[in-house]
Amino acid sequence: MIKSVFAATAALSMSAGAAFAGPYVNVEANSGFVGSDYQGTVTDAHVGYEGPLGETAGWYIQGGPALVSPDGAETEVEFSGKGGASVSLTDALSLYGEVSFITGDNDTGYGTKAGLKYSF
Repeated sequence: MIKSVFAATAALSMSAGAAFAGPYVNVEANSGFVGSDYQGTVTDAHVGYEGPLGETAGWYIQGGPALVSPDGAETEVEFSGKGGASVSLTDALSLYGEVSFITGDNDTGYGTKAGLKYSF
């Protein structure tokens, strides 16, 4: 169960479309809870690259170590990564998607995300 919580939290963030092409560093901590019961935190330390896709879209890919810190257990180092894209449909509406993964003791966990963002 812990592994599924961490696989899900690894997919919680989504970068907006890229304004320029280039490398970046992204450090992110995602904590999981079941009700009010803290399950643990996964801290990603990713290096990535992003770029434009035409005039109205962007993409990114990133990866690196993931510190998996379950509540009450030892921290383990895994490898995680994600890639995604976004496209502006109108001046106020954009569509985005992401695919992510994190390694584990026995299995690799995967996540997907897709959504619409409306700006006022």
